Amino acid sequence: MKYLASISFFILFNSCSNTQEKIRPTEQDLTESVYTSVTIQPDSLYKAYAIVAGILDKNIVEEGDVVAKDQAISQIINNTPILNSQNAKLSLDLAKENYNGSAAILSGIKEEIEAANLKFKNDSINFFRQQNLWSQSIGSKAEFDAKQLYYQLSQNNLALLINKYNQTKNQLSTSVKQAQNNYQTSLISTKNFTVKSAINGKVYALYKASGELVNTMEPVASIGSASTFIIEMLVDEVDIVKISNKQDVIITLDAYGGKVLQGEVSKIYPKKDERNQTFKVEAVFVNPPKVLYPGLSGEANIVIYKKENILTIPRSYIINNNQVKTEDGLVTITTGLENMEFVEVISGITKDTYLYKPE
Repeated sequence: MKYLASISFFILFNSCSNTQEKIRPTEQDLTESVYTSVTIQPDSLYKAYAIVAGILDKNIVEEGDVVAKDQAISQIINNTPILNSQNAKLSLDLAKENYNGSAAILSGIKEEIEAANLKFKNDSINFFRQQNLWSQSIGSKAEFDAKQLYYQLSQNNLALLINKYNQTKNQLSTSVKQAQNNYQTSLISTKNFTVKSAINGKVYALYKASGELVNTMEPVASIGSASTFIIEMLVDEVDIVKISNKQDVIITLDAYGGKVLQGEVSKIYPKKDERNQTFKVEAVFVNPPKVLYPGLSGEANIVIYKKENILTIPRSYIINNNQVKTEDGLVTITTGLENMEFVEVISGITKDTYLYKPE
């Protein structure tokens, strides 16, 4: 009976061992990566705002149009600035005419100076002639004093007119400059009612239609690069310390099925989004697909490390983080690189060790 019991136990043990799944470690290339969701956006994407509030007159471009830098996108109704600009132009023209026109004020003063200069010369001749006669005791003292008075008055009048001319010239020159500045200011004000593109790119969205109210708080359009697209990724704060520029990125987009695309990390934003506890990371395509649209979504794996021909086992065979079940019982191992499926084994077992999957 004891012999039969021993045989029965042996058969039962072998039966359990045979039915339990077992494998041996395999040598393969292993890549550790960080998984993240993906959204495609045009490079330099921004929202264009109006500087002033008003009613939208019209959108000059349509969604999908390619635009150049400083090209007009939308026009806001601006009758008042146009009238102000016209008035400023009239004031500028008047100031220029007063300064150097045919009927300029300075011309009249110049004529007065010429007349005063002739009178001064005449009075000067009469005075010095009378002074010469008086020195010879010819003529009366009253006549000499009168000639001297006329000479001094004409001299003072000439000096006053010259000062008046210089002062008037400075005032008119200043008036021209002020009118020019006012006109330029009015032109700037007029331009403020035209929303222009800040880059060479494409119009991806227009948010306002003709007749709608436009203010400075709501965007008028969305504009970005027409040919260059950025891969936006949200990385968990646990993984962000593993990310660095130039790391390879493996991308799959829903729009392209199972096609694998290559990218490279180009920018890491240092501020964490407190709402979802993630960091924004950007990458660029190595060989982008021919057709891309803003908002395309997908998945990506950012490659952290890559090793070739290393000993690996499936993650599902690990017990308590660092043990595996062998024919000799539980064995402690040292692990290294890992991904979602496999773990590198550095020591503890060999490629010939049989491992049993935990139940």
